[in-house]
Amino acid sequence: MGCRIGVAWGEELLDYSFPFPHPFRRDRAVAFYKELSNLAEHLANSIIAVKPEQASLEDVLLFHEAGYVDFVKKKSEDGHGYLDYGDTPAFKGCYEASLYVVGATLKLVKLILAGEIDHGFNPIGGLHHARRSSAAGFCIFNDAAIAIEYLLKREKMPEILYVDIDAHHGDGVFYSFYDDGRVRILDVHQNGRTLYPGTGFPHERGAGSAIGTKLNINLLPGAGVEEFKEAWNEMAEEFLAKSRPSFIILQAGADGLAGDPLTSLNYTEEVHVFVASRLHELAHERCGGRLLALGGGGYDLSNVAKAWTAVVRALVNRS
Repeated sequence: MGCRIGVAWGEELLDYSFPFPHPFRRDRAVAFYKELSNLAEHLANSIIAVKPEQASLEDVLLFHEAGYVDFVKKKSEDGHGYLDYGDTPAFKGCYEASLYVVGATLKLVKLILAGEIDHGFNPIGGLHHARRSSAAGFCIFNDAAIAIEYLLKREKMPEILYVDIDAHHGDGVFYSFYDDGRVRILDVHQNGRTLYPGTGFPHERGAGSAIGTKLNINLLPGAGVEEFKEAWNEMAEEFLAKSRPSFIILQAGADGLAGDPLTSLNYTEEVHVFVASRLHELAHERCGGRLLALGGGGYDLSNVAKAWTAVVRALVNRS
């Protein structure tokens, strides 16, 4: 029997779209929705469309500093300039659009906890570069980090497992919880010496009592499916064996697939099937199936559609 997966689906999410020619635009989500719709007859009984809702200010402040949130509001009203040093332009309504991304992620978390869906997927979620007090790398509010704080503070969960396979290191999540042993982080990405944000190295394993709860796996430019699987089997499985999560979050960035204009990896969507299937199995073994996937990066439309649809299918199908 297949699992029920809630997919955040609505025009509101498409508004998180930077002006042309920025690579993070609404056509990414449109390509995914179109591809998923083509599979509707096969997955119709398993996919539940979840309408996005705006997060509250209180939700955003679980992670972000009030001064930064006020800054985003002002830039959203002005509609010009940048929210960071040049990667993340402001646009009219960017504050409200960001609230919908965070709200969709939190709504999926709550539906999973309530047992109304087994798993969730937010294609615009996974904005993993934003820090507590700043935007970065196309990311305004860090919905993944906000979800982690929600689970820790409001649901009082003892351990969260966050796995990130975006080609870019998820620095906004990784360093924000670096000394928090309740958050186990596994991040597989292109070597930071060759790609933004230039972080995420193997010696970084956490700080203080959290040492050993973080793992960076670096891949060299050109690495493909076999290199990914070899590194995963060599390092990630031992790390996962020590995890006893109450909830699992997967950031399933599609920018590691061959041909992405911003990165230099050479995956196919087989990587996404491999990871999503493994975490799906782990979720049912360890935490009652509580697993949320987030889209993350990916700037080739065909790759995004294939990779994210592969994640959805993997979460529907139980072995």
